[in-house]
Amino acid sequence: MALPHAAPAQPIDVAPLGAALHGTLSSALFKSQGLEVMRLVLPAGKTQPPHKVEGEITVHCIEGELELSVLRDGAEQRQRLRAGQLCYLEGGVVHAVTGIVDASALVTIVLKR
Repeated sequence: MALPHAAPAQPIDVAPLGAALHGTLSSALFKSQGLEVMRLVLPAGKTQPPHKVEGEITVHCIEGELELSVLRDGAEQRQRLRAGQLCYLEGGVVHAVTGIVDASALVTIVLKR
């Protein structure tokens, strides 16, 4: 069964979840031919394991605090993202995301054809 996605021109609520964060799962918000947007929910201590995607991505921390770990040329770089901060990554970069404080983020992926 396919996940429901927003239709073109349909408003999507991406406000902080607040107290509802603990009962909310990560979800895809929409996917088109060239773009995918997801809400990533990471409780403190939970990690999205190292992975990569072909297209460029952004990670916009909506609430809480995240640690973004990036592997470049065999060296790991770590960045903290707090609510309101956004980070851009080139396509093909191995990265992981960990919740430092219960957090949610908007993740945008440019899909390569």
